[in-house]
Amino acid sequence: MDLNTLWFVLIAVLFVGFLVLEGFDYGVGILLPILGRTDDERRGIINTIGPFWDGNEVWLLTAGGALFAAFPHWYATLFSGFYLALLVILVALILRGVAFEFRSKHESTRWRSFWDGALFFGSVVPALLFGVALSNLARGVPIDASKNFVGSFFDLVSPYALLSGVTAVAVFTLHGALFLCLKSEAPLQERAHALSLRLWPVTVGLVLAFVGASYVSTDLFQRLGVNPGVAPVGAAAALLSVGWLLRAGRHGWAFLMSAATITLSVATLFAGLYPRVMVSSIDPAFSLTIYTASSSPYTLKVMSFVALTFVPLVLVYQAWSYWVFRARVTRAHLEY
Repeated sequence: MDLNTLWFVLIAVLFVGFLVLEGFDYGVGILLPILGRTDDERRGIINTIGPFWDGNEVWLLTAGGALFAAFPHWYATLFSGFYLALLVILVALILRGVAFEFRSKHESTRWRSFWDGALFFGSVVPALLFGVALSNLARGVPIDASKNFVGSFFDLVSPYALLSGVTAVAVFTLHGALFLCLKSEAPLQERAHALSLRLWPVTVGLVLAFVGASYVSTDLFQRLGVNPGVAPVGAAAALLSVGWLLRAGRHGWAFLMSAATITLSVATLFAGLYPRVMVSSIDPAFSLTIYTASSSPYTLKVMSFVALTFVPLVLVYQAWSYWVFRARVTRAHLEY
């Protein structure tokens, strides 16, 4: 494996980590006004992700930094072409971060309702737009011979991309509901369980529709071949098993299978792209690859030593934080 491929894999891993971990954060934020009937319950819902959400977002920052350093042409084309969508995501994430800190600063019902709305907005919008962005990587966007994005915002909001965004929202909402089943107590846990049972068939239906649309709108499945490999088959099996595990009351395993669904789905996307990183809808020859978009071999070599030194330490720290805050959130844990 050469360094270009290694960094392609590492960036895929960073996006997987972000979407799995921040995915349940988004799901919990989306469910805040749906499951939280009282202020205490809404406070409890927020507290389930309170110790984790900011650490989970570091995965996105790291992925962006790695993208800039390892594949600067990919970074430049992606951020220039998707700048409006990324700006909206940034505004939503800022609102969401402020809401976590400001919600409890005043006891006014109107004040707390406003910040609950900001949390919902800051969760559903990034979930939708990240789904749109990932689908456009696979479908292709107008990129010319100079690696420049030459399209408009409306090139990014095709029916296929919007279906991908809605599917991402459904997957993350189910993921968040399963997390609440693990981290909350009755009656909130019971409502999260009941909602998960209703969300699961909707999510399965949307995923099936998205897979069918992907077969028509992209070349991912043609590139994967007749035998698509472990990742797509495993993703389908994991998603289907979530319903059975929910009915059996195995919330921990259901959450792990939901995480596996996201992990293997993103792995399928990157496997179908390789060695491309962005597909040109103008001419396949204009597509960016891990070789035409990369930094110098020396830069990749230095970055590899740094990553192999510090990434394991970060993973150990984050695993430790999840272990420390593993208990369910009860009324005794509420922070006002």
